[in-house]
Amino acid sequence: MALPSVLAGPLAVPVLASPMFIYSGPELVAAQCQAGVIGAFPSLNARPQSALAEWLEQITESNAAYAEANPDEYVAPFAVNLIVHRSNDRLSEDLATVVEYEVPIVITSLGAREDVYEAVHSYGGIVLHDVINDVFARKAIAKGADGLIAVAAGAGGHAGTQSPFALMQEIRAWFDGPLILSGAIAHGRSILAARAAGADLAYVGSAFLAAEESRAPEDYKQMIVDSSAGDIVYSNLFTGIHGNYLRGSIEAAGLDPDDLPESDPSAMDFGSGGATDSKAWRDIWGAGQGVGAVTSTGPARDLVARLRTEYADAGAALGEFAPAAH
Repeated sequence: MALPSVLAGPLAVPVLASPMFIYSGPELVAAQCQAGVIGAFPSLNARPQSALAEWLEQITESNAAYAEANPDEYVAPFAVNLIVHRSNDRLSEDLATVVEYEVPIVITSLGAREDVYEAVHSYGGIVLHDVINDVFARKAIAKGADGLIAVAAGAGGHAGTQSPFALMQEIRAWFDGPLILSGAIAHGRSILAARAAGADLAYVGSAFLAAEESRAPEDYKQMIVDSSAGDIVYSNLFTGIHGNYLRGSIEAAGLDPDDLPESDPSAMDFGSGGATDSKAWRDIWGAGQGVGAVTSTGPARDLVARLRTEYADAGAALGEFAPAAH
């Protein structure tokens, strides 16, 4: 199946930047788009709700101005993430704003709803749905999602436990539509591996946390730079849903990352602290297992340039060492 036109346009590197709760703002999204990758942010980051329209205008105007000033450069589209979960009491308002501004790509998480998909389709937008296994993938497509984001083991924030190779294989056995792979992707080699595994795009999040335009605190950015895969802890304590978090932030909250209790899954709540006194999304910092590839902070454009070079070099090396065709 051919990719929808909004995903098929030329990109600097085949990447959709994952929407990072709290830390993806209009500045980062615009920088991502103008560097040549698809930018994204969660609608809940715009607070109060009325700020969502302001953010959409800011991103749209910034991208348009950049495109006019740089006619030879491709400016990528952007996406908005809607949390489709009973704890999100803003969903209806945010969806109405998304429809009003005709956001080209909508990412839905923590629930698949036909009414949401239909609303986005009403103006020609597409919906990509987060899934952690093949069962959820089938349900999302059956309800009308256009594509899938396979959230495999090692992804930052809420993540699954399945190997990306297993998850991609199961989905690609029956689905030939848009498929994006998430899970420890912070290097150009990993983007190439995602494409080889059957993904159309790679989902990159943690690396952008350390970007200059990210709203993450400087201590958070530095912890990303200083950490490796061994510093990632998988737990459901903080939100009720399993996710990957930085060991250092858990220790700073006065908890033992090697002895965390289980939380009630019904504790999922945006703004409460889950099962602890610490605000989960403020003090406990999410990150994926790919952080070892992030060795410095800097502008998002520099990160995209690095990924592009690494991706090209990995492709060239693969071509050099691949067995000759017979």
